[in-house]
Amino acid sequence: MNFGLTDEQEMIVSTVRSFVENEIYPHEAEVERTGEVPADVAEKIKQKTLDLGFYACNFPEEVGGAGLSHLEFALVERELGRGSMALSHFFGRPQNILMACEGEQRERYLLPAVRGERMDALAMTEPGAGSDVRGMKCNAKRDGGDWVLNGTKHFISGADHADFIIVFVATGEDQTPRGPKKRITTFLVDRGTLGFTIRDGYKSVSHRGYKNMILDFDNCRLPDAQVLGEVDGGFAVMNEWLYATRITVATMSVGRARRCFDLALSYAAERQQFGQPIGKNQGVSFQIADMITEIDAADWLTLASAWRLDQGLPANREIASAKLYASEMLARVTDATLQIYGGMGLMDDFPIERFWRDARVERIWDGTSEIQRHIISRDLLRPLGA
Repeated sequence: MNFGLTDEQEMIVSTVRSFVENEIYPHEAEVERTGEVPADVAEKIKQKTLDLGFYACNFPEEVGGAGLSHLEFALVERELGRGSMALSHFFGRPQNILMACEGEQRERYLLPAVRGERMDALAMTEPGAGSDVRGMKCNAKRDGGDWVLNGTKHFISGADHADFIIVFVATGEDQTPRGPKKRITTFLVDRGTLGFTIRDGYKSVSHRGYKNMILDFDNCRLPDAQVLGEVDGGFAVMNEWLYATRITVATMSVGRARRCFDLALSYAAERQQFGQPIGKNQGVSFQIADMITEIDAADWLTLASAWRLDQGLPANREIASAKLYASEMLARVTDATLQIYGGMGLMDDFPIERFWRDARVERIWDGTSEIQRHIISRDLLRPLGA
């Protein structure tokens, strides 16, 4: 068994880490203070990413991407996790479900997104439909040769900068032994489409500057050409996308935890109390030991799930385990780091309180911890008939 990275993979890690330290870190405090990413900073990050050849690195070479494997992309996301999400957003990783684009859609959406000419966002969550995706009320109905969309989406990350949105809506309902089951279809909706508006969302304590937006559809008319994939086939598209986003949450949690750990380790070695470094006290040193053990465990669990995808092996349970464990690990590591810093950990003189706040959302978005536990237990029990 060889767990080492290749020379090329090591180069990916060092290149992205250097990028984050030099292009992301210097702007974090200002973004945290204002809740905004200056347009010139966003453009500079995007352009440097393009120059490095990392923009849309999650896409295959045949459409202009870097063609990274799932494992290599996980390494990229792990390093980006060290920095502010509001800023790393412009590193540019379009939704991989755009590979479902066909015909003219490739020229209008897929290829411009890969080239960095158009930015996308994905809209699934609604005020009354979070974990219960099939409970969505946003719907599209046939009217002549078009579809007419009505409803609201919220918590839509990146929609403030998006040129188009990938939207999941209900397009019908089937009667099943377990009751009505909604059919879901995916649409591509351009900013500025009549009947479609994007407005400010809620002010979050996590990931300031990485805004969530509210989308309203009021008799928004779309032709069949805007359907992504098959009509009523939205769940097939959705399930493919969820693999990528859950690994992303896990890897970014690991990256952020390692940055936090580095700060805790240095502080424990330097901070003096009772005439010696606080790291000499088992109350602190044992926390340090637990932190690195959990970080390493989450790291290997996450990389192993990405590796399984590359091998064409089933990975649904493994990805859910990675997302569950890494996100909960991050909460423990940031809390322990804050405890080691003591009162200063809560002051905005240090980034610790920010890491602590940012960590909280990771257990919620892209599938709550409870949903991950459901996926894991279902995968284990169903073969036994339970």
